[in-house]
This record gives sequence, C-alpha cells and structure tokens, in this order.
Amino acid sequence: MAAEFLTEEQRMLLEMVRDFAEREVKPIAADLDRNEHFPREVFAKMAELGLLGIPYPEEYGGAGMDTVCYALAVEEVSWACGSTGLGMAAHTSLGTNPIFMFGTEEQKQRYLPRLCSGETLGAFGLTEPGAGSDAGGTKTHAVLEGDEWVINGSKMWITNAAYADYLVLTAVTDPQTREISCFIVEKGTPGYHIGAEEKKMGLRGSDTHALTFENVRVPKGNLLGERGKGFKQMLKTLDGGRISIGAMSVGLARRALEEAVQYSQDRVQFGKPISANQVIQGYLADMAVRVEASRELVLKAARLKDAGLDYHQAAAMAKLYASETASWCADRAIQIHGGYGYTREYPVERIYREAKLCEIGEGTSEIQRMVIARGLVGRH
Repeated sequence: MAAEFLTEEQRMLLEMVRDFAEREVKPIAADLDRNEHFPREVFAKMAELGLLGIPYPEEYGGAGMDTVCYALAVEEVSWACGSTGLGMAAHTSLGTNPIFMFGTEEQKQRYLPRLCSGETLGAFGLTEPGAGSDAGGTKTHAVLEGDEWVINGSKMWITNAAYADYLVLTAVTDPQTREISCFIVEKGTPGYHIGAEEKKMGLRGSDTHALTFENVRVPKGNLLGERGKGFKQMLKTLDGGRISIGAMSVGLARRALEEAVQYSQDRVQFGKPISANQVIQGYLADMAVRVEASRELVLKAARLKDAGLDYHQAAAMAKLYASETASWCADRAIQIHGGYGYTREYPVERIYREAKLCEIGEGTSEIQRMVIARGLVGRH
C-alpha cells in the first residue's frame, strides 16, 4: 500500500500488525479452518499489543488511535486469516462501538476497559431467523417490569458469541409502535442460552452461534442510550461495521492477488511461466486495480469518520465494492491456479470460501446498493 500517504503513527501501526500477522497468524490459518478452531491464543496476543481497542480513547483502555489505523490493522490480519480478521472486526466495530457511541459514562467505565484490553470479546445481536436484511422485523422483545427489563427471543449468526461476556442486542420495547431499543446483556444471566456452533462454508475458525433468551432479566440501567433509539443506533453501528468488512475484504483480495502472482511465476506451461501469458496478465492487472480501488474507498470512509463527517454512503460504497472485489479476486486466483486452486494444497481455496461472507454480512450487496441509491436520490 502507499505508505507515503499515511501519518507516522499509521505507518508504525501498519508495520507492527503486518509483522504480527506474518509471524503469528498466517502459519496457523489453514489449521484453524480445517479444525474449526477459534484462535483464542492469537486474540490474547493481539490484546497484549493493544490491537483490540485501537480506535478507542486511552481513558477507556483503548490505544487512542484513529479509524484509519483500525482499518489498516483489520486488512493485515485478514490478509493472514479471514476468520481471525472477522473476529477482530466483530469485536471492535459491533461489540464495543455501540457502548462507546451510545452508552452512559457509567456503562463506558464498566464495560469498555475489559473490551478494549481484550479481557473479553464483544458481540452484537441483531440478526434473527426472520429478520436479516429487514432488521426492522425484529421479534425479540423486552418488557419493563419494575426495575428490570425481561427479554425473550432469539438471535442468530452471532460472531464471538461463546467468548463474549457482554452482548449488545436489539429488542422491540413497544409492539404497538414497533419501537426498538438496545440493551447490554451479560453472559451467564439466567435464561441466556448459547446454541451449538454453526457449521459454515468458510471462516470456520470464527466463533458463530445462535442465542436464545428465555425471560432474561437485566437491570433497567442496561438499556443502551435512549429507549426507542435502537434502530438508529443499529444503523450507525453497521456503518462502522461496513468499514471493517471493507477492510477485511481488501486483505482477502490482496492475499488472493499475491498468491496468484507467485503461482503464475512458478507454474510453467508450454515452456514458459504462465505469467507470460497475456490472458493471465490481464487477470492480474484487473485484480491489482480492484484491490487498490477497494482500499482507497475503505480509507476514504475511515477518514470521513475520523473527521466527524457523514460516512454512511461512503461506508456502503467501500463495503460493496471491496467485498465483491474479494470474491472476484479469489475466483480469478483459483482460475490461475487451475486444478491446484481447487484443492486445499493452496490457500486460494480457503480465501474463496472466506470472501463470500463479506458480500452478505453487515448488509448484503443488494442492501448496500439500496443505501447508495437512496443517498443519490435524496441529494438530487
């Protein structure tokens, strides 16, 4: 990447995470996928380096860095292992950020230090069996009884669910108006049940479970922000999450490109490396352009966020283009590898499976196009 456009702090962070990813994450990525193992030991090392609280103030135990630093870190970790990158992104953008953005000072002091330090991982409960792209179709509900909220319902596809001591979830608090609010729920609360781990096509080293809530009672003070503001809080949280998934996508796409370049130089057919073939060169050139364009879109959204400007549409553009780039680059990388690319002998097979989720999580590509189009129509 063009490091000359980064600040000194951003360059130092990039170099440190790149070295860490190369040494600690890349060598075990295939085993994590094969064994469906969540790399808790790697997250402990990331916590020691301050990588799990990058964009949060030091007063809450964070590193006090900006969103650009965070995006660069997610790219590097995802370059080495998509599963690890996803867990990192879900923790920082989804599990921690809502508390930072909307929590009371008491809630921030109580929860953020453990999250930013990596003592625990964060999780975010939004998706339900009947509420995916239509997040407003939430069925989980919360009823105020005295000084407690009683929560009933279920969530699914929850990343980091088994390792998160706290979950931020959305629930309907007024069935008449479909009012939605957010709550902080602690694991171990009676009625809080973690389902079996999901068997996924890719990102198999990422921890993913369904959750159910049966008369889960939480203190009145666990309401996150204002009652009835949960839908807006959710949308704002997803904007930041889309920067994360965009960065993750760039990491996967870049790895696919690098593997393809290396293989095309090593593979000899008809007496010469296949990299000398014009068709292969065209694939590589298109992959490189898409990777660079994706990164710039991600960094633009991150810089807008850091500047306190509206980044809603920019995040959607970054997530849309980068995620589709990751899938496209992984597809071309397998084509360049030929039959070998279809086997586990080479990492492009894993990257192909990992990249697909990026087009689905944090809002599908179809939803991103709706967000972008509505922004255009609204402006004009």
